[in-house]
Amino acid sequence: MKFIPDRFKHNGLFIVMFSITVMMIITVSVTITLTTIRMSEQFFIERFSITNSKVMNQVKESFATFNYSVVIASNNLLQSGTIKRILTDEESNAEKMSSIYNLGQQMKRIKSNLDAYEVGILVMGKNGLSYATDRSYWSITDAELKTSNIIDNTFKEPKKLIYQHDIREEKNSRFIVASRVLLERINGTVYGSMYFAIDESEFRKFFTSYTSPGNNVFVVDKQGVIVSSNQTKLIGEQEKDLVRYAAKIEKSSDHYIIENFMGKDQIILMEYLPSFDMYLFNVIDKEKAIGNLIDKKAIVLISMGIVFVALIIVFLASRRLTNSLSRLVKQIANTSKYNFHQHVSETGTYETRKIGNAFNSMLDELHEYVDQLVQSQKQQRNAELAALQQQINPHFLYNTLTSIKFMVLQGGKEETEATINALISLLQNTIGNVNETNTIMQEVANLKNYVLINQKRYGNRIKVNYFVASDCLEYQIPKLILQPFMENSFFHAFNQKDQGFINILVWQEGDSLICEVVDNGDGMEVSQDSSLPKMKRKQQLFSGIGVRNVHDRIQLIYGELYGVVITSGLGEGTKVRITLPTTKM
Repeated sequence: MKFIPDRFKHNGLFIVMFSITVMMIITVSVTITLTTIRMSEQFFIERFSITNSKVMNQVKESFATFNYSVVIASNNLLQSGTIKRILTDEESNAEKMSSIYNLGQQMKRIKSNLDAYEVGILVMGKNGLSYATDRSYWSITDAELKTSNIIDNTFKEPKKLIYQHDIREEKNSRFIVASRVLLERINGTVYGSMYFAIDESEFRKFFTSYTSPGNNVFVVDKQGVIVSSNQTKLIGEQEKDLVRYAAKIEKSSDHYIIENFMGKDQIILMEYLPSFDMYLFNVIDKEKAIGNLIDKKAIVLISMGIVFVALIIVFLASRRLTNSLSRLVKQIANTSKYNFHQHVSETGTYETRKIGNAFNSMLDELHEYVDQLVQSQKQQRNAELAALQQQINPHFLYNTLTSIKFMVLQGGKEETEATINALISLLQNTIGNVNETNTIMQEVANLKNYVLINQKRYGNRIKVNYFVASDCLEYQIPKLILQPFMENSFFHAFNQKDQGFINILVWQEGDSLICEVVDNGDGMEVSQDSSLPKMKRKQQLFSGIGVRNVHDRIQLIYGELYGVVITSGLGEGTKVRITLPTTKM
């Protein structure tokens, strides 16, 4: 959270709401756009397929008409007794010439059924006689025909008119050949075969008028070989994918499929030609078919415009709805900067007004509670201090008064007067002064009076030195904060040593006031995890304020940043360091 800029930190709800709304709008818009494009494409493809289905039916009818003409011609051949006789009788050369002439006349009459088409007819008899209406049109020789698959396939199904394709390499031409066996209807005796050949270029005319760039037609046999197409370079190629697509279209309820063919997405329609036993495919380039009908760029731009307008509306609406809450959150977050004394504004929506009102009520109650708590703690500290001030050890007074008595008896008037003045001043500043704090100057004066009284009683074997910075004399510190440590050093630090010194040091360090009480006495053991002595001292001789009490008082008044730290070692002396804030009256 610390890496989030402040201007965004208090607008988390707005950012989350706006981000979620943006994602939803974009997701919905993209979905609707893609669905619209897809549905439009689907609609146009369906309409397009219906139109092309009609075209396919017309092409199919053209093939059916051609097939009907071939069937009529083939039936006429089967019904001709003259042709049967000529193809079955064994005749001399002179008779053959006459038969061929008669056969030619019969063939011309039969070919009149196919005058609408450029077709070559060839018949081959059991007796080896063959006749073609135009040998140059379909230039296959009798020998080639007898050894070709065309005649083999024809005799496999003798009662059926079948269509096959033949390639004439010498002329680089292709033919679609309809063939049928010549047999007697009564006993089924085979007496020859008939062949109707049409050039692929003529066959192609049945559908070329319906083709265009991107709109292609393919006539494909059951093996996937392209028999005829406006894409002439593909004629003769085997495309097994087309056979597979035919099976899919037969199972499809839409009567069309969209598949990849010739490296592009194609709309593929198919009609089965039962008479030819072939497939008629209409393959349309999808991009060319509907690319100009659907302006995808315009649809995308319109969708982007709608999204942009929607985002602006959502941004303004979300911002308006969350502004009052963001301001409230910012004010609540900044409340601690003003020590909880500044109320938040109660504006905006009903919910934010209620939250602001509740927060202000809470602040009022908190202030009241804190004021009561501070007052109570202050009264408690004053009471504790007053009680401690009244607990000056009676033995100290008894011993001090006894010492003054001996001074009087010995006639030491000046010494006695100084001791009495020191005692009076000491009592005035401890018992008589009910203030919680003293200046450094007052506290040092108390220490000097305390030291003077004890030196009069016990002698001058312990020297006391004062090193107080002049700029620190007016700083306020809690009363009796130094005296307990002076007393500890005076009465417990020199039990093994005959003499020594105690130094009182006071100076300012940054924003802190440092007070140290340092002696070169016996020292003591201090635990590593505590800044206070491990061993317990006897009760203070002057006041009941102990070392632990001093530390607790400082932290209670000023906080955990301040307090007492004691460093000491056996035989090395003791240093008491007191850290306080710099405060003046």
